[in-house]
Amino acid sequence: MTRLAHSWPAPAGRRLQVALTLMLGSASLGIPAHADPNTQARAWAAACTGCHNGADGAETPAGMKPLAGANRDAMLDKLLRFKAGQLPATVMQQLTQGYEDAELRAIADYFSRQQP
Repeated sequence: MTRLAHSWPAPAGRRLQVALTLMLGSASLGIPAHADPNTQARAWAAACTGCHNGADGAETPAGMKPLAGANRDAMLDKLLRFKAGQLPATVMQQLTQGYEDAELRAIADYFSRQQP
């Protein structure tokens, strides 16, 4: 990963590197399959905090949309469209490819229940 990071233009390449690191790190948290679904969804949602700051998605840097309190169905639709390559984005297509549709549904549900 480090070798590839050097060829990416900054700052977009740096954001991609951070996002992929967070995504891969959250996927390997080793949370048991029988864990509380909210705990699992929070672990998957942790990958989003690299760009959408704050563990609850409430704090965002300029230009980023807050995730906390977002409409679950609209967020899921957007995540699935990113995954299908139907929406333009800098890294969201790559990030969403790492999740099953049910996992994206859990992430959208998790953020929709967070307070903005």
